[in-house]
Amino acid sequence: MLQIKEPPPRNIQRADVAPSKGYGLVVDGHFKTQYNSEAAASKAAAELLSLFPKLRIEIYDASTKVRTLVK
Repeated sequence: MLQIKEPPPRNIQRADVAPSKGYGLVVDGHFKTQYNSEAAASKAAAELLSLFPKLRIEIYDASTKVRTLVK
């Protein structure tokens, strides 16, 4: 008997929707990547800012719905 496996559900992340949990990276006003911890989001923001210093990068906290500018 031939069985067809269904592909696992895709985790689609939309740039126009704020994350509902965790922390998100906002680059020039667009949501980009979601992280589970603030430390991971800060590290990614610092690395991105070191490569592209002209970008406006913020960390979005989904629990308090507050954006913090990274300098």
